[in-house]
Amino acid sequence: MARLLIADDDSNIRRLYSLVLSEEGYEVDTAASASEAEQKLKGNNYDLVLLDIMLKNENGLDLLQKIVRDRHDLPVVLCSAYSCYREDYASWQAHGYVVKSSDSQELVDEVARVLEKNNRYRRQGYDNISHTPRTQCASWRHGVH
Repeated sequence: MARLLIADDDSNIRRLYSLVLSEEGYEVDTAASASEAEQKLKGNNYDLVLLDIMLKNENGLDLLQKIVRDRHDLPVVLCSAYSCYREDYASWQAHGYVVKSSDSQELVDEVARVLEKNNRYRRQGYDNISHTPRTQCASWRHGVH
């Protein structure tokens, strides 16, 4: 099953998301800050990141930018208590968006949708759901243009 990283500064949200997604069969790891998430991303292979936008003294959108730059093949689903961030152009690089709620079904559905879409594109020969062919990704990674 897929391996997920949940980055959220709220310990209750981390516990809730971990419980719900573990019950769905996912392997779940958590981070309480963007810097902790960055460290975990360096040492582990994840299939998807659930990322809070408003982390304590850090901005989740800054971490999203780093993930897109360094790990473009890793899908990110943004989580926020506010739906207004859907309109923020910086959030458009995420593969999904969930408004935090006591009803976890939207979260479960969005994680499943993004993972399935990513897997479908990989089966079709693309590196990720950003539609970049694997050969092009490899040439850009190695400085061959």
